[in-house]
Amino acid sequence: MEDERMNRAPGSRKQLSLRCLSCREEYCSTDAGTCKECYEEASETEEELKSEIEDLKAKVAFLRLGSSPLDSHKRSSSIGFSDVVLVASDEFHSNPVSLLAHKAVLASRSPVFKAMLEIEMEESRSGTISISDVSYDALRAFVNYLYTAEACLDEQLACDLLVLAEKYEVKHLKMYCEKFLVSKLNGDNSVASYSFAHQYNANHLLQSALSMIIEDMDNLTKSEEYTHLVEKDPRLVVEIYEAYLSKQTNTAARSD
Repeated sequence: MEDERMNRAPGSRKQLSLRCLSCREEYCSTDAGTCKECYEEASETEEELKSEIEDLKAKVAFLRLGSSPLDSHKRSSSIGFSDVVLVASDEFHSNPVSLLAHKAVLASRSPVFKAMLEIEMEESRSGTISISDVSYDALRAFVNYLYTAEACLDEQLACDLLVLAEKYEVKHLKMYCEKFLVSKLNGDNSVASYSFAHQYNANHLLQSALSMIIEDMDNLTKSEEYTHLVEKDPRLVVEIYEAYLSKQTNTAARSD
C-alpha cells in the first residue's frame, strides 16, 4: 500500500503504472487508456475498417440498378430491356461462343452498353453484342462481375478484365483489377505493368509501378522487360528517366 501511495503521490519520481485496456499489459504513462503499441494498432485497424466500408459502399452503389429506359415514356417500345446475347471471339474455339445477359443490368453498369442499347444501333435491334479479342473465360468473368461485383482473379484475368473495364467504362471493375495488380507488383513485372497501365489509363497501377521502378533504377537496364520497352515504346523509357530525375532533384532540394 505504501508503494502504491508513493506511485500516486504528487511529485513522485515514479510514474503511474497503468494497465492497458486492450492487451492488459502494464505501462507507465500520465494518460489512461491503452499503451502506445495498442493505440497504433487500433489506429491502423480503424483506417482499414474505413477503407473496407468505403469499398462496400462503392460495391452497393455499383450493384444498384439505375434508371432504366423501361421506366421512361420517351423511349420507343421497340427498345425493350429484355435479354441480350454477348458473343466473344475466342482463339481456342473455332466458332464464336456466347453468353446471355440482361439489358437492364448491362445498361446500369456500363455507359457504353447503355448507349448501345438505348439508341437505335445494331446491338439494340438484334439483341446481340459482339465483343472481339476476348476469351470466353474472360467474358464470363466480366459478365459475372457485372451481376455480383466479385471475381476470382489471377494476374492474366485481372489484365483481361481491366481491358474490358476500360473499353466499356466499368469504373468499379477497373479499380478492383488495379488494386489486385498493384498487390502483385514486384521487380520482375514492374516495367511490363507500367507499360500496360499506360496503355489502358490505369493511373493507380501506373504510379505504383513507376515508384517501384524508380526505387530500383540500378537494375532497370538489366531486365529483359526494359529491352522490350526500349524497342516497343521508347517514349515511356524517357518518362521513367524524367520521373527519376525529378525525384532526385526534389530530394536534393529538401536536403538543402
